[in-house]
Amino acid sequence: MSLFNLNNKNILITGSSKGIGKSIALNYAKLGAKVIISSRTINDCENTASEINNEVGAELAFPIAANISHEEQLNFLVTETRKLLGTIDVLVCNAATNTHMGSMLDMPIEAFDKVMNNNIRSNQILSNLVIPEMVDRNDGAIIIISSIAALRGTSILGAYNISKAADVMIVKNIAAEFGKNNIRANSIAPGLIKTDFAKDLWNNPDILKSVLRTTPMGRIGTPDEIAGVAVLLASKAGEYINGQTIVVDGGTTVV
Repeated sequence: MSLFNLNNKNILITGSSKGIGKSIALNYAKLGAKVIISSRTINDCENTASEINNEVGAELAFPIAANISHEEQLNFLVTETRKLLGTIDVLVCNAATNTHMGSMLDMPIEAFDKVMNNNIRSNQILSNLVIPEMVDRNDGAIIIISSIAALRGTSILGAYNISKAADVMIVKNIAAEFGKNNIRANSIAPGLIKTDFAKDLWNNPDILKSVLRTTPMGRIGTPDEIAGVAVLLASKAGEYINGQTIVVDGGTTVV
């Protein structure tokens, strides 16, 4: 059996109708996992699930719409996932929000609260919902998509950076408390990736030039390059990685 085989794994992925989440879901399905495709819009979820199923030639992707802003919808997402798949072997928290670019002084507190709710609180709630069954099973993995924004300050993405730094600590805390139950919790910290979510950054010539100037590989990343690490952390290959943040940024943070 391959170290990266995901047969018989049931995986819930938030924000998975496009971008990084979609790439993670597709690559998991290619390795045999059943995946839940979730975002706010059911049509987007259904289209992505259909696309993945057509590509892998089997019904391995299932759509469930949920808005991570609302706790009752997070509960619904987990409940419906269990109805469809039975168990949740791996949770991937990918969905996130960035409501403001610019000075923190100009950011309405309501916008700040939304970032904290969607990027921190929702991940904590989802983790708490799935951990008990993982404890009972003595096995499970939780992956949070953080960002290199967690590792450095910025003048334009302050609230987002704060939230992503908190995500790094969520996985450390889970690993510290539940490692004894064979639960692995890790985060992935992408650099600038070519997704719709980050379009305001990579589509801005000045920002792109600044990023590329400090990135040794001289380019921005792709969703599949994040999905590869997500495969590692969900599979047998990553069974002894716990409480870590894996940076995937082409070297941006080393210079």
